[in-house]
Amino acid sequence: MSSRIAKSRPEPDRLLVDIASYVLDFKVESSAAFNTARYCLIDALGCGLEALAYPACTKLLGPVVPGTVVPHGARVPGTRFQLDPIQAAFNIGTLIRWLDFNDTWLAAEWGHPSDNLGGILATADWLSRTRVASGQAPLQMRQVLEAMIKAYEIQGVLALENSFNRVGLDHVLLVKVATAAVCTWLMGGQREQVINAVSQAFVDGTPLRTYRHAPNTGSRKSWAAGDATARGVMLALFSLRGEMGYPSALTARTWGFQDALFRGQALRVARPFGSYVIENILFKISFPAEFHAQTAVESAVELHSQVWQRLASIERVVIRTHESALRIIDKRGPLHNPADRDHCLQYMVAFALINGALSADAYEDEAAADPRIDALRAKIEVVEEARFSADYLNPEKRSIANALQVFFTDGSATDELICEYPLGHSRRRAEGIPVLLEKFRKHLARQFNSAQQAVILKSSLDVRGLGTLAVNDYVDRFVP
Repeated sequence: MSSRIAKSRPEPDRLLVDIASYVLDFKVESSAAFNTARYCLIDALGCGLEALAYPACTKLLGPVVPGTVVPHGARVPGTRFQLDPIQAAFNIGTLIRWLDFNDTWLAAEWGHPSDNLGGILATADWLSRTRVASGQAPLQMRQVLEAMIKAYEIQGVLALENSFNRVGLDHVLLVKVATAAVCTWLMGGQREQVINAVSQAFVDGTPLRTYRHAPNTGSRKSWAAGDATARGVMLALFSLRGEMGYPSALTARTWGFQDALFRGQALRVARPFGSYVIENILFKISFPAEFHAQTAVESAVELHSQVWQRLASIERVVIRTHESALRIIDKRGPLHNPADRDHCLQYMVAFALINGALSADAYEDEAAADPRIDALRAKIEVVEEARFSADYLNPEKRSIANALQVFFTDGSATDELICEYPLGHSRRRAEGIPVLLEKFRKHLARQFNSAQQAVILKSSLDVRGLGTLAVNDYVDRFVP
């Protein structure tokens, strides 16, 4: 009688080995990658500072046990909290992600690589403070930037051709995998320890996407990434303590990730790991809106002056869009909370047409009580444009196109506005970076006096100086 039980442990899956080799051996030499990482850093921290204005977010922050302070623990920017690196990662990751305003990567899978900064910054800050306390040199911010580049690459490359959303799974799995890999490296882990940590992340699996979609859309989508990056830090710590890994966590028949959770599909790596993802990252510069809607909202703001005095005369609004937008944000019927609204294409476009702007406050109950919004939502038609869907997946374009046109009851209509690349796209980098920096300045002004703002700006905008700055010194500049 034959047995399907393996008599010995297999060699580690190829993907686990490739991730470990990349994290440990790849030397980042791209100045564009480091420069973009700096923009990603300040943009993510700025988004976190703005989230501090929202009680639904801040109620989740702080230590698990109130009043706990961890000696030499990681600081949470914008707060007085000093926490263990796992809880600090949750806090920082949740702040960054809360308003859906941080950077984005769109491919077969969608995600936000700056979610990894929660784990990276918490780990690097905790290590630095611990080292200083024992008379050793702290980590430098260049190591944080390098960890970001590699975490972005791991998450982004795995997202290129592997669609977890199509099987009902959430993309934060990739945050956990990337954070586990780079944080094990930051902690001084060796090849086997990185492999073990990444294997554990896949063994964990991933949450269901149900909290991102009707009828269950809710606020967990705003802290799921914080949870994932914190879990990555925990798995890294376990691996450094000698906890074993699971070499065929991906490919084991029946029990491995691919069979158990990915419907038997093999995970594909579309290109070698390098610095491609961070160099082509998408910034949310103009609007705190789900990224598939950015170009539609941009067009709606432009059309505002032509329609806001004629709202009662609008017959219909037509949005031509790409397939991914239809799948994730084409939403009709009642919207129950801010998390519902910021993932509804019709709501975002209606609000922008009426008001000529879209801010995080637009999703709150007070703003949503305006009866004109639902009245206009009911007149919006969303249809797929095949060319937009193709260009979205084209690696030479990666557009996020929407076309918008408003028709009136008297037979007249606005011109159709077609916007293929949002302001935060790499094709509009020169145009977008000044606006990104202004976004950061506004976020700083929400929390700090002018002197502290100046200190943060001076260190943040000097790419060489930032790289040599001790992590704990940089983070301390964000403590109120």
